[in-house]
Amino acid sequence: MESLYLLIPISVFLVFLIGLIFWWSLRSGQYDDMEGPAYRLLMDDRDELPPGKASDAVTTAQGRSDSATDEERRGAKE
Repeated sequence: MESLYLLIPISVFLVFLIGLIFWWSLRSGQYDDMEGPAYRLLMDDRDELPPGKASDAVTTAQGRSDSATDEERRGAKE
């Protein structure tokens, strides 16, 4: 029974603290845009390569480099 004298005030304090943190997150805009980050993750960002690296990493439609597809072709012929 004496433990309740300690546990009840601690639980009330924790509920109050969690409520304050939730209120702060609402006021600071944490939940404003729920779908935007998911769409940005799926969007394809294709940046231009530097001029010296363009020949090294030319990608095909499958996303593999030309040298990788050449190696696959050689392996398929042998």
